[in-house]
Amino acid sequence: MTKALVKLQQKFADLRSEKGATAVEYGLMVALIAVVIIVAVALLGKNLSTLFNTVSNSV
Repeated sequence: MTKALVKLQQKFADLRSEKGATAVEYGLMVALIAVVIIVAVALLGKNLSTLFNTVSNSV
């Protein structure tokens, strides 16, 4: 009977494992970083292009 209780406790411990939650958190952080990079490139893209063209024309 004790062995059955130990196995049952182990199964519940596996269900409460936080490995999946950690993976989801890392995925959300990566997605947020990607969004920030995309927004930064979209906002600064034209300004950088103009700056590089100005520098190349002056050289």
